[in-house]
Formats: sequence, C-alpha cells, structure tokens
Amino acid sequence: MDTETSQGIKFMLLASLLFAFMGAFAKELSSSMSSVEVVFFRNIFGVVLITFSLYKKPIMQKGGKPWLLFFRGFVGFAALLMFFYNISNISLAQAMTFSKTSTIFTALFAYIFIKEKLGLKGWIGIFIGFIGIVFITKFDGGTLEKTDWLGILTGVGAGLAYTSVRELRTYYDTRVIVLSFMTIGSIGPAILMFIGSFYTNDTFDFLFGEFTVPSLSNWLFIILMGTTATFAQIFMTKAYASAKAGIVGTISYSTLIFAIALGMILGDKFPDIWIILGIILIVISGVLASSKNKE
Repeated sequence: MDTETSQGIKFMLLASLLFAFMGAFAKELSSSMSSVEVVFFRNIFGVVLITFSLYKKPIMQKGGKPWLLFFRGFVGFAALLMFFYNISNISLAQAMTFSKTSTIFTALFAYIFIKEKLGLKGWIGIFIGFIGIVFITKFDGGTLEKTDWLGILTGVGAGLAYTSVRELRTYYDTRVIVLSFMTIGSIGPAILMFIGSFYTNDTFDFLFGEFTVPSLSNWLFIILMGTTATFAQIFMTKAYASAKAGIVGTISYSTLIFAIALGMILGDKFPDIWIILGIILIVISGVLASSKNKE
C-alpha cells in the first residue's frame, strides 16, 4: 500500500470516528432540547467558522446557479432535520445507517438527472441497498414507523443534496456551497422554533420545537458537536484528496461500527440480527454503487 493511500485511510477513519461522536453529542443534547434546536446549533457553529474562512481567504468562482445553490441548501437542511430527529428517537447506529443510504440515492439521482453512467454493479448495489432498507425498517407488509419514513427520506434528501453538489462544484467555491446549506440550516430552525412556540403537532414534531436556553453542560456538548462535525468534514476532505474515492468511501462505513459502540455507551441496545443484516447490505450496496463508474 502506498503512503498516500495509507494516509487517506487514516484520515477517513478519523473522520468517521468524529462523525460518530458528533451524532453521540447530538443524541445527548436531544434529551433536554428539541432536535430542531440541535440542528440550529449544529449549523450556526459552522456558519461562524466558514464566514471566518471566507474573510481570511476570499472566494474565486464564476457563480450563476443561485436556485440550484438554494435547492442544495434546502434539501440538505431537510435531511438534517429528519436525521437529528431520528438520532433522538432511535438507536444511533440505526439513524446513522439510514443516513448512509444516501450513497444509493445519489447514484440513482445522478443517473436520472445528470446522466452519469450506472453499470451493472451500480444497479446491483441499488437493489441490495433497498433490501437492506427493508431489513433496517423490519418492513413486513404492514405500516412503517414514522422514524422509518424519516430515515428513508434522510437518505433521499442527502442523495439529492450530494447530486446537486456535483453540478455546483464547477460554479461555486466549496465553502460557499457548504455555507449556503448551513445558513439555511440556521435560519430554517429559527423560524420553525418561533412557530413551535405557539403551535404543536405530534405528527410534525420533527419540524417544530420550542427554544430552550441551553444549560452550562449543554453548551459544552454544543461546542463539542460543532467542533467534531467541523473537523470530521476537514479530515474527510483530506481523505478524498489523498486516496481513491472507492477506497476512502468504503472506509467511511466504519462510522457505523463507531456508532454502535457509542450508542451502547449512551444506553442503546446492541442491534438485533435484522438491523445487523441491514447494515451489512447497506455497506455492500454503497461499495457497489460508488464503484459504478469504474466499469
């Protein structure tokens, strides 16, 4: 194994661990504040850091796709809302696994909207991925739970967001793309919390929630959540810059192992056999779908 590949694997392992910790801190915060508020603090932290980065190093871009930029921010924010709601209501490993289905949906949407090739491996990966979703949700022909629907929609939303980034990256600085997402992800929750202060609905409790002033311990978790999320993004970017995407993408699924361990520390039960099988199938599908362009 060459040095760059080894370095890329190390960066991705570290990024995966930090992403799992971010989820764990979000889960801890969800015990005393709404998931909408957790999303707000997750994004406002990033807005400050990226704005400072833009101040230190001005952007150079051609622009020209404002509505696509807004779309990426909006669907990414919607996916994050559902993801953080699931973190607070189901096991950390299960919530993380749902988010990892984004690879399946990204491959499918890239094929539909931007005409990327999807070879035999890609189609097999998508098929296996949907079987994995069936195992994760334990769907038996009856009704899916709300967290199941939100988990699937998390993958769909993230898939749409990642597909739009493939188009946007030729027009905008990466920091601007991330900033648009985090800005919408800060303004959106603020509006939803304002509405939530006088309107409640159990069906849409993933959308509305009242603002509560964070305690001293909560501020510590907010800082830890924002810091781990930011450094996870940095190390993930370094990983993809150091090694082949197929290798690094496969290593990224180590997040699920870390999530199982951290979830159990926080009180989650060890996943049952159906969820374990679902996780394995989602990982296999992601590896196959992400290798579709190599045929």
